[in-house]
Amino acid sequence: MRLRNSLGERDMRLCVIVGGERDPLRVARAALSGGARFIQYRGKEKSSAVQLREARELRAMTRKYDATLVINDRPDIARLSGADGVHLGAADLPLPVVRRMLGNEHLIGATAHTPAEGKTAEREGADYLGFGAVFPSSTKTDVVVAGLDRL
Repeated sequence: MRLRNSLGERDMRLCVIVGGERDPLRVARAALSGGARFIQYRGKEKSSAVQLREARELRAMTRKYDATLVINDRPDIARLSGADGVHLGAADLPLPVVRRMLGNEHLIGATAHTPAEGKTAEREGADYLGFGAVFPSSTKTDVVVAGLDRL
């Protein structure tokens, strides 16, 4: 899938989520060198300072590959790191508030678990939707796995 907005066309066929592992930069470098062009940084268990440092390093790396970088949950880290955008979940700041903070020059993605949530996110100005979990994950053990049929 490709996304086209004020930032131009973005290749979203493969979104690689990094941040929970010990060396997210190594994982991102391998993904980018293998062809991925969309990286989502998810450093939930890390301090704000570590998240900002890693996000800035990822931004430098993704620029070399002409790849998109979004930061999970943290519009402040997205702006300070120069990332392309932020991905929001249900417990994060409301999408319209983040849009006012970041403006139209940043991507804003939203997680939707139901068609109604997806329609609300679209109405509020989301550039793209994330859905999941589709498969079991060792990094998100507290979620209900929806599966491919529900997707």
